[in-house]
Amino acid sequence: MIRIARALLAFLAASLLITSPAHAWWNNDWKYRKAITVDTSPTGVNIAGPVGRSVVLVRLTSGNFSFDQALKNGADIRIVDSDDKTPLKFHIENYDQQTGIASIWVEVAALNGGEKKKLWLYFGNDKAPAGDDVKGTFDPDYLLVYHFAGAAGQPATDATANANNSANPLLSVNDGSVVGRGARFASVGQLVVNDSPTLAMPTGSQFSFSSWVKPADLAGDTAVFSRGGFVIGATNGVPYVMVAGSRIDGKTALKVGAWNHIAVVADGQTVKLFLDGVEAAAASVAFPGMAGAITIGGADGRPFNGELDEVRLSKVARLPAMFLAAASGEGPGGKLVSVDETAEQQGAGGGVLYFIVSKLEPVDTVIIGLCMILLSMAVWLMVAKIRYLNAAKKGNEQFFKRFNAMHEELVPLGEVDGISPAETAYIKKASPLARLYEMGIEELEVRRKNSGLRPLSGEAVEAMRAAVDAVYVEENQKLDSLMVILTIAISGGPFIGLLGTVVGVMTVFGGVAMAGDVNVNAIAPGIAAALLATIAGLACAIPALFGYNYLNGRISSLADQMRVFIDRLITRLAEMQADAAYARQAAE
Repeated sequence: MIRIARALLAFLAASLLITSPAHAWWNNDWKYRKAITVDTSPTGVNIAGPVGRSVVLVRLTSGNFSFDQALKNGADIRIVDSDDKTPLKFHIENYDQQTGIASIWVEVAALNGGEKKKLWLYFGNDKAPAGDDVKGTFDPDYLLVYHFAGAAGQPATDATANANNSANPLLSVNDGSVVGRGARFASVGQLVVNDSPTLAMPTGSQFSFSSWVKPADLAGDTAVFSRGGFVIGATNGVPYVMVAGSRIDGKTALKVGAWNHIAVVADGQTVKLFLDGVEAAAASVAFPGMAGAITIGGADGRPFNGELDEVRLSKVARLPAMFLAAASGEGPGGKLVSVDETAEQQGAGGGVLYFIVSKLEPVDTVIIGLCMILLSMAVWLMVAKIRYLNAAKKGNEQFFKRFNAMHEELVPLGEVDGISPAETAYIKKASPLARLYEMGIEELEVRRKNSGLRPLSGEAVEAMRAAVDAVYVEENQKLDSLMVILTIAISGGPFIGLLGTVVGVMTVFGGVAMAGDVNVNAIAPGIAAALLATIAGLACAIPALFGYNYLNGRISSLADQMRVFIDRLITRLAEMQADAAYARQAAE
């Protein structure tokens, strides 16, 4: 039973302490990490099939990230793959510690539909150099990527290694675009990208284009992208693709004043148009190739009035699942990427519990300490009682062997044939029944000395029983001693823990009210820490409850055994005295 108790305690300790993921800490120089989940399962974006090598957007806010625990410019941020060993390429588009908003683009080597891929965001290293890799985040098949993160009056900067920056500056920007800053066009100021070897698109090649579009109005014919005879635009809000003299029209108009995700894919034989990640139109048209300058945000005779963001151009036909992932993950309320609100802190034990313990208020620390002291006392008592009961059981078994061998001739244990002094001492020390027996034999010897060999009167038998009952009471007191500790742990532990939780939660809400900062990141750690007090109270009460019921059952069984033995012993002693008296009379 002791082994079972020890195993149970070890399991409880492991359940409380081992709450951190199985992966080791990537680098001990970083103090904190957060889990990032890219969810393409039905609970997230619900994508079927492979997405491929992708770049996903990780949004950080004051609600899911503690900006005060990272460097002011986010230089210490690192993104690590699911194995918690492989750093991923990423770059920061915008990072504002004061407003508590950041946008980070992360390359995921292989993303598939129907999975929940976990990444790790590390931060909290005061000596870390900048770790982002702008040129390496997008794969080599990207020809041009514009975040429009620059200020007005500056050219649009290409985020790929191709350096296909615009030849002219942005006239206007919007700091509150779909992702950070975006480009604003008012029917003038279209961007021009000069031709370059990296932008070569010969006949029969593949092509992909995608962009976030927010039209200010839907009237007229507008162009978002134009190169030679290849045009991507909208007529009265309905998107279209003009290629090789053919026009492919969508069926649903864009939403005015709202962000729409447009994508076009040419695989060499077919051209497809996607709106918000869903195929809107398709035609069997061979890609004629493109050459010359590129215009973005309008074209001759097709001015654009609105905003653009995240313009991307590729020399391969991207998978439709990638556009669905982008439309669902980069737009408002995206469900593709989520960041855990709770950070794990590096250190001994690590994990969520380590972080929660670090947020304990002094009152909760005291309460948890009291519960742990009470639990320690309860465990010590249970172990001591189990040892005593096991020893009593073994001693009683040894005693009964000698007792049954004596038959009707009961004598003091030390006078039993074949018994050694060591065995006599052991039985008297371990067996409660032996102590009852010795008292009964002593009482019989006293009456023989005083009255000789004659039958015992009723009063004498009751006197012997009373003497043995006194030993019985003493034995029961030994069995029940300190059992009140278990009852206190059972009934008092949960209330002590609840008191700590109530006081801790009250302190948290009081502090939030004083600071005037109401957000989950400010409240959750303190409440979680306060709940540890209730856990401590239950951890104290539950083992004590099971231990008390187990011990109480064994104690009651031993008490019943002693009561039955007393009746048996007194009866046999009285019969033995009467037989001795009759034998003496017959001899005379």
